[in-house]
Amino acid sequence: MKELRTAAEVLERLSHNQDALRAAVEELAKWVGDRGASDVVGNVHGALATLDDNINVVRQGIAELVAASIKP
Repeated sequence: MKELRTAAEVLERLSHNQDALRAAVEELAKWVGDRGASDVVGNVHGALATLDDNINVVRQGIAELVAASIKP
């Protein structure tokens, strides 16, 4: 079961990276929007919405891997 725990830890790190990248992209979108490129901001918000839609599934999968790794 060590392999499941390792997989869960790697996915958890990737999830944290995704959160950090999302925050950075959001800041850049605000900067771009402040300069009048609202079409770009709209595209970025669409991509960020996709991240938001998928993160709960990713986190649920991580939780299931963790649970499976601690079962006897």
